[in-house]
Amino acid sequence: MSKVYAITNQKGGVGKTTTSINLSAYLAAAGRRVMLIDLDPQANSSTGLGVEQPVQRSIYEVLVQHITLNDVAITNTRPNLTVVPSAVDLAGAEIELVDMPEREYRLRRAIEPVRRNFDYILIDCPPSLGLLTLNALTAADGVLIPMQCEYLPLEGLSQLLNTVKLVRQRFNPSLEIGGVILTMFDPRTRLATEVVREIRTHFPKEVFQTVAGRNVRLSEAPSHGKTILEYDPNSPGALAYRALAEEVISRG
Repeated sequence: MSKVYAITNQKGGVGKTTTSINLSAYLAAAGRRVMLIDLDPQANSSTGLGVEQPVQRSIYEVLVQHITLNDVAITNTRPNLTVVPSAVDLAGAEIELVDMPEREYRLRRAIEPVRRNFDYILIDCPPSLGLLTLNALTAADGVLIPMQCEYLPLEGLSQLLNTVKLVRQRFNPSLEIGGVILTMFDPRTRLATEVVREIRTHFPKEVFQTVAGRNVRLSEAPSHGKTILEYDPNSPGALAYRALAEEVISRG
C-alpha cells in the first residue's frame, strides 16, 4: 500500500526541503516509485531537483483550478521519481482557497486518482501552518518532522503537534506522526546533544535513529540542481539520507 507523507515544520531553516529532495532521491534509488509534491511557494524542492522556473503549470493550478496532478507532473528528471513543481503563483493560493468549498480537501482529492501509481508520495510543505499545510496534513497518512538540533525548533514542536491533533479531530482521523528527523546535528556542541536526548526521551518511538549532521555538501547540492546522491554520494550527508530512506522503508 502506498504512503503519503507531509514533510513539515512551521519553522524555516530546519532542513525540510533538504529532507524532501534527498529522501525522495534515495527512495527512488531503492526502486520505489516516488512522487514529490512541492507545496512551498519558494519552489526550492523544484529548483533543487533541476526544474527550471518559471514552469508552465504547477501545483497552484491543481489546487485552484480543475487540473490533475498528471497534467503538471514532471517524469523525466530521474528514474522512479515524479516531481510536481511549485511556482511563485502559489503564494496567493492561501487567499484564493479561503472562499472555495471544502478547501481543506483539495490536495487530498487530487492525490486519490494517482495514489495507486506510487509507493511514496512526499509533500514538501511551506514553513507555516496555513491552508497549504492544512491541505497536506488532510491528504497525508503521516507527518515527517525535520527537527534542527537546537532549542528554538524544539519549542515550536508542541505547536505543530497541536495542529496535527486538531487535523485529526476535524479533517483526517487517520493522520499519524510518521517520524521526527533530527537534522543539522553538530556533535561539537553540548546543546545539540542535549536536544537529541530530550527529543528521544519524549518521542522514543517516533524519532528516527538516523541523525543528519551539518554538512556543506548537502547545502551545495541544490544550487547545482542535484541531490546529494548525485553530487557527493560518499559524503556524510549522503550516507545519512540513505540510512533514513532505509528506515522509512522498514517502517512502511
